[in-house]
Amino acid sequence: MSSVTEPTTAVGKTADYLDDRLSLGTVIKQFGRKVFPDHWSFMLGEVALWSFVVVVLSGTFLTFFYEPSMAHTYYDGSYAPLKGAEMTVAYASSLDISFDIRGGLIMRQIHHWGALIFVAASGLHMLRVFFTGAFRKPRELNWVIGFLLFLMGMGAGFTGYSLPDDLLSGNGLRIIDGMIKGIPVIGPAVSSGFFGGEFPGTEVIPRLYSLHIMILPALIIALLAAHLLLLVIHMHTHYPGPGRRDDNVVGYPLMPVYVAKAGGFFFLVFGVIAAISALFTINPIWNYGPYDPSPVSAGTQPDWYIGWLDGALRLAPGGLDFAIFGYVIPMGVMLPIIVSLVFLVLVAVYPFIEAWVTGDKRDHHVLDRPRNAPTRTAIGAAGVTFYAVLWAGASTDLIAIFFQMSLNHVLTAMQVLLVIGPVIAYWVTKRACLALQRKDREIALHGRETGRVVRLPHGEYIEVHEPVDKYELWKLVDFKDYEPIMPRPNKKGKITVGTKLRSAISKIYFEDRIAPVSKAEYELAHADHSPAIEESAKRKPKQLKKKL
Repeated sequence: MSSVTEPTTAVGKTADYLDDRLSLGTVIKQFGRKVFPDHWSFMLGEVALWSFVVVVLSGTFLTFFYEPSMAHTYYDGSYAPLKGAEMTVAYASSLDISFDIRGGLIMRQIHHWGALIFVAASGLHMLRVFFTGAFRKPRELNWVIGFLLFLMGMGAGFTGYSLPDDLLSGNGLRIIDGMIKGIPVIGPAVSSGFFGGEFPGTEVIPRLYSLHIMILPALIIALLAAHLLLLVIHMHTHYPGPGRRDDNVVGYPLMPVYVAKAGGFFFLVFGVIAAISALFTINPIWNYGPYDPSPVSAGTQPDWYIGWLDGALRLAPGGLDFAIFGYVIPMGVMLPIIVSLVFLVLVAVYPFIEAWVTGDKRDHHVLDRPRNAPTRTAIGAAGVTFYAVLWAGASTDLIAIFFQMSLNHVLTAMQVLLVIGPVIAYWVTKRACLALQRKDREIALHGRETGRVVRLPHGEYIEVHEPVDKYELWKLVDFKDYEPIMPRPNKKGKITVGTKLRSAISKIYFEDRIAPVSKAEYELAHADHSPAIEESAKRKPKQLKKKL
């Protein structure tokens, strides 16, 4: 006689059937027990995930009505100002979605706003991971996957807003065409193959459509699956505090706590995106009209996450072109491409660079406070400044018009800021982090200033410092103190170039540092404190007043 109780409900029988054939019980049991810390910054990754789900759902609706054809037609829809105008079938179908399909316009808005929020949340999530050191071992590969997700999101966004074939998107494609043609030797052939002839050609919209709805979403879904799988395999990171170590996680289990939170959070994200889409217009293609390659339009900026590449093109200095074997090398195009690629590669491989510099091979599950890693934080601030200047450089024409300034002067100022801005941001951020570390050290040793003055028995007046509690003290003193690595000879007795380079970079990283408070320093600092002073520090001001 079996001691196992047979399920009686339909749900129970279905679960038992699946478990017998797929062995899901053990997997769900282990997965459900996974612990997640409760901190608001972890929400950024969830926002990116759920906004992508919203983008997929709204995009599925749009695919039912959009026609990716560059064949010419005459508009005969509801929008009166464009009646009878010649345009492509792609643009006409986009207008039909906006004005003639029930719910079409709100779906277009939700799709576009959702894409913007997906890229923004992904970028903020990467910044949180960077500044807290969450990319360290064993999460280096997950950082690379997240970086590729950000790039795929940029690619999906660009291919998406190019599909309506309006004047704004057409000018963006024109810029891409110029960049491709600027590639020496092969550029014109690649452009002709991509556009199906001379720009604008007849094939680019169908090809972008295939990329947008099939290839790029499939890559994003695959990368998301790998990202979440590694998240489950590795222990989750948590912020420093008492009892929080690299071999444990303090938080709540996935089931039922975080399953319920995640379900509710999806509807919250969807509701916010829907509210924004209903209240704020984005990409009003009917105002731009169909694309015409003959005129040149100003103020045609791409979406913000692509704008930094446009800014790189605008800020590239002129007069640097040269010829090799009869082929002109247009540095006004090649230099922005090279700089952008170098920037992206450095972002992708940074975890491996830092691991090489520190020589730290331990697993890290406790996050860093940004101030406790001043050089990393300074590098991040410099990178953000570099990105922000390029991003602002995409709007040099609008800045010049709005402030009634010379466009050349705006360009020159942006070029100078692109060079010195990251340097200033690096120096200011590093000094600020070191100053905050010194302040933390003072608080840990002597407590917080209270503003209360006490007279000692021998007549001396001193300010009472309030000791910090154990939780805050742990946060102030619990971080790794790295020191510069000295160049040492290898087994053959030689100091290699790589060793010298590593030592030099390590010196840049850790020469200026504030060592954490040791136990001996803490005991020595508190040994001379008068018991009367300690007692008075613990009392509230009202208690002191009553006693007086």
